[in-house]
Amino acid sequence: MRTDLFDFALPEDRIALRPASPRDAARLLVVRPGSERELDDCTVRDLPALLRGGDALVVNDTKVFAARLRGRRIGRGEHEPAIEATLIARLDGSRWKALVRPAKRLAVGDVVRFGDEGKVCFLGQLDATVEGRGEGGEVTLAFAFHGAVLDQAIAERGDMPLPPYIAGRRAADERDRTDYQTIFAQAEGSVAAPTAGLHFTDAMVQALSERGIEIFRVTLHVGPGTFLPVKAEDTGGHKMHPEWGSVGAATAAALNAKRQAGGRIVAVGSTSLRLMESAAAPDGTLSAFSGETALFITPGYRFRAVDAMLTNFHLPRSTLFMLVCALCGLEVMQRAYAHAIDARYRFYSYGDACLLFRPS
Repeated sequence: MRTDLFDFALPEDRIALRPASPRDAARLLVVRPGSERELDDCTVRDLPALLRGGDALVVNDTKVFAARLRGRRIGRGEHEPAIEATLIARLDGSRWKALVRPAKRLAVGDVVRFGDEGKVCFLGQLDATVEGRGEGGEVTLAFAFHGAVLDQAIAERGDMPLPPYIAGRRAADERDRTDYQTIFAQAEGSVAAPTAGLHFTDAMVQALSERGIEIFRVTLHVGPGTFLPVKAEDTGGHKMHPEWGSVGAATAAALNAKRQAGGRIVAVGSTSLRLMESAAAPDGTLSAFSGETALFITPGYRFRAVDAMLTNFHLPRSTLFMLVCALCGLEVMQRAYAHAIDARYRFYSYGDACLLFRPS
């Protein structure tokens, strides 16, 4: 399909820079394609009442780590240009793949020093040598420390890797260490939050349980590709970045039983949805899964494992907007997003949410 079909204009003031407080106070647009009332304005705390007893929610329990480091290049002339690095993949105990800005300032062999003062008493600075360069600002960094010491130094110096549409308007701060993490976060490994999960509170989890709606956990570590726009003129020319995920055998069996009993499977976020669809057989039966997925879902895709989805509002021309259009239909989602913009819903990672049901 043509990529421009998924474009829309979004006023800048609709982009949320902070989350709602409390989290479940965010607004929720319910989308039921083909029903008499296609769009319904609610709040996230209405979710238990919008679902049925016996339904199952699937959340991503990945944990975001403080992947963004700020430093300077040293040892090559008097000028020491500022360097920002976002760690994206660990290679071994001391080496990471990273995206750096400005990439043109670095060459193989350069040393980058992150932070002037460390909280680890025997580590004053955190130095890394550029071992290799790739495309799109990607480099391999070999740090001077390894293992637990390196992990602690990164955690102390790093900032939460806020998405560009927030980071471009304000710096990350201590609030983001809590705000940009779901209450389900457990398995560290993501450079972006599974943002639909940010809306959950302990009170809402309790309300869901009391209604007979069970929550199941899966893990998909979100990579930087989630923020990359689709640059190809046709969706067929876009390649997804692979991300690692896992679905446990017990979880797969329990979800199969839920569906056989008439319950619906509701994915909390695009990461959970893509992982569940990757773990599903053609008849929708789920099996244990562990490995990489690069599933790119666009209109025409036949969903196998998921009946509904809770998600935030996404970027124009993004793979995420294409996914929700595949679930509900392009024209339906165009109407839904136009309504959300007119009704002043808050967009993107810290914004409001929508509950999307597949057409009956």
